[in-house]
Amino acid sequence: MITFRKLRADEIECRVARCFETANGVGCMCLLYKDARCDMNILDETVGPESWQRKHELVNGNLFCSVGIYTEAYSEWVWKQDVGTESNTEKEKGQASDSFKRACVNWGIGRELYTAPDIVFWAGEFSVGKNKKPDDRFIVTDIKYDGNRIKSVTIMSAKTEKSKTFETNSRENVLRAMIRKAHFSEKSVLEHFEKNSLADLTPEEEGELLHKCKGASNGS
Repeated sequence: MITFRKLRADEIECRVARCFETANGVGCMCLLYKDARCDMNILDETVGPESWQRKHELVNGNLFCSVGIYTEAYSEWVWKQDVGTESNTEKEKGQASDSFKRACVNWGIGRELYTAPDIVFWAGEFSVGKNKKPDDRFIVTDIKYDGNRIKSVTIMSAKTEKSKTFETNSRENVLRAMIRKAHFSEKSVLEHFEKNSLADLTPEEEGELLHKCKGASNGS
């Protein structure tokens, strides 16, 4: 069985997925990514440059990528396939790269990124530019795993040089999960308590929030 190692911190990119604004400031939610070069390097490292290949094909107008790996056990090529989406800049190149990265996830490369905790930064923790959008770059400086899942990830703002560690089962993420279950919005909760983040809630405010969430979840 072919087993691929988990990604190192320097192989992971952190990009802004969306920005939002509350009464208490601007925030941005980030997601973790890997690029196609990372996949190529790990394939070369694990199975050897001569033992893997890729091919692309159009299926109903969608670009698919198949990644094949030669397996000694069966003396044949084993293929795994996935479809890509267009990028905002170069359509064909973006689809080709995305479909390749997705096909590599099917092989297990970088699949752990889907277990990442919610990553939210607030103004003051990053540089804000025009139109209240991030004028900054986020760098993953450390990542810890618990089995095949991310335990924690530390990310630094390139401009403010401030670091923040996000834990998968942190108190903040437990509260966030309860808010979603109660069909509340995090923005409305923060505005109600006049806070910048869920981590700023006092024990009394947290108790009030849990009571409200429980009532909403039970339909009362």
